[in-house]
Amino acid sequence: MNVGHDLGLLALLSNASLLVKLVIMILLGMSIVSWWHMIRKLASFRETLHHADEFEKVFSGTTDFEALYRKVSATKIRGASTERIFEAGFREFTRQNKRSNGVLSPAQWDRIRRVMRAGYQKEMTRLESNLSFLATVSSVSPYIGLFGTVWGIMNSFRGLAAVSQASLSSVAPGIAEALVATAMGLFAAIPAVIGFNHLLRKLEGLSNVMESFMEEVSDALQSGPAGDR
Repeated sequence: MNVGHDLGLLALLSNASLLVKLVIMILLGMSIVSWWHMIRKLASFRETLHHADEFEKVFSGTTDFEALYRKVSATKIRGASTERIFEAGFREFTRQNKRSNGVLSPAQWDRIRRVMRAGYQKEMTRLESNLSFLATVSSVSPYIGLFGTVWGIMNSFRGLAAVSQASLSSVAPGIAEALVATAMGLFAAIPAVIGFNHLLRKLEGLSNVMESFMEEVSDALQSGPAGDR
């Protein structure tokens, strides 16, 4: 037996049992999808932060909130954005302003802040989408790989019981095949854990940016030109 050849990765995969092959394919698919989500979410977070900074500059520099509201309402916004928080807040501000003839009560200002808070929660839900998949991959992949390992070792010992003379060369390919499943589980889990934690820190930063902007909008509506009407 050419053990070196038989223990090559391609040889192990080609000679693996159907169940172990299925486990490896599942883990490979989970790894590919998790990498796709990580790259896509990272790009989305960067784009959201950039747009938030740009819109904050526009908002800080304007004195006509109504014109800015019309512009935001007419713009098709993709992904999460602070524009929607402003849009929701100013829409409610206008509604409450009409009801009170320009003098808003504390309860009405609380209503405006609650509407903006609801808009903020919707934007955070958009940002959090698919992060649960990374958490699932990071926690489940090692166990799926371990299942393939246990199955492969079990098959190796079954084969060992069928031969009259046991040797390392007869059991080594089966054990090596089983350990490939464990390695594949770790290959899928480790990047998912790192990516999930990194994206979670980015998400917390975006959450702080949106909350700060929400407070800025509330203060501007109360003290700005539009809030004095």
